[in-house]
Amino acid sequence: MKVYLVGGAVRDELLGREVKERDWVVVGETKEAMLARGFRSVGKDFPVFLHPDTHEEYALARTERKTAPGYHGFLVHAAPEVTLEEDLIRRDLTINAIAKAEDGTLIDPYGGLKDLETRRLRHLSPAFSEDPVRVLRVARFAARFHPLGFEVAEETMGLMREMVKAGEVDALVPERIFTEVAKVLLEETPSIFFGILRRCGALERLFPEIDALFGVPQPPEFHPEIDTGLHTLLVLDQAARLSQDPVVRFAALTHDLGKALTDPLKWPSHHGHEVLGLPALDTFCQRLRVPKSYQKLAAKVMREHGLCHRALALRPDAVVDLLERLDAFRQREGLEPFLLACLADARGRPGFETTPYPQADWLLKAHAAALSVEVAPLLEAGLRGPVLGEALRGHRIEAIRAARALV
Repeated sequence: MKVYLVGGAVRDELLGREVKERDWVVVGETKEAMLARGFRSVGKDFPVFLHPDTHEEYALARTERKTAPGYHGFLVHAAPEVTLEEDLIRRDLTINAIAKAEDGTLIDPYGGLKDLETRRLRHLSPAFSEDPVRVLRVARFAARFHPLGFEVAEETMGLMREMVKAGEVDALVPERIFTEVAKVLLEETPSIFFGILRRCGALERLFPEIDALFGVPQPPEFHPEIDTGLHTLLVLDQAARLSQDPVVRFAALTHDLGKALTDPLKWPSHHGHEVLGLPALDTFCQRLRVPKSYQKLAAKVMREHGLCHRALALRPDAVVDLLERLDAFRQREGLEPFLLACLADARGRPGFETTPYPQADWLLKAHAAALSVEVAPLLEAGLRGPVLGEALRGHRIEAIRAARALV
């Protein structure tokens, strides 16, 4: 049995990055032999096994042949005669097709080492076009390795454009699309993912609500970048710098969807875009089956980010109303993610990347002041129902007014 470390583990090791999981290819063996060695079969579509001790994945060398549109239509052939080179060529990129033998020798039949050196994301063969998921994967790798200087090879970008024109990406199911989005939201520069998809035409097909933002102007005195699509990507990267939480980053990505829906005759003004975008957000989330936690925060940020930016000018009663709509009295920990997304919006503009955002500090202080109001004395006074609610609201308003006087 010949065993080779393959894929991302080899790539990341060569780049000096942390190797989080290891995948192995086994050449010259059968399923029966693997089971006899104590491996446990876990593959549904092709023979994959878990090592009896390390529980790492070991796959028999295999070939794949396209049999139908989309990414499910493949005929898999795994047999002892399948070579390592035949297994490697079915992979997506050259940098993911380097193998490492047990003695440390690198096997690089398709130029992956050179592309690592020149920082190129290059497809292995025309078979790349058989799997539309690879369009998303290349965009995600472009985001992941952007800080290292990687770029998509022009010939690979051209192939991705052809795949989009051929309708291949239309076969992607919602869960698979959002799986890639959830992964890219964890990267340092997630904006690159959406930028690559826009260059190859896939953004319009998969994320039309985001694609529609490009070319929509904003007032240059507030938005030097002018273009709403560019602003959205800047906000997304700011959110990535401010928070590790993908839910915050998703809210940043979708906060301005309504600007594509305002009256073009009134551009660059976008009055009411906060409310106009809510149905678009709902459509986006329903189509891609986005988790409720993501949609919940995104809706709050979309609806209230304008008021958050004006928080210092709000009356105490308006601050209480805002905190109530944010459900900040019942879900106290939910205020900070909202404020982080609003801060990312404020800083997602050229020249504003490090601008202070006292609005967040003030709302946190106002929130703390309102929470300091105790309900027990009001209950002891016999207040119940709507009367209790009005009294509590009045005390919170006064507490915020007092806190404001101290700022």
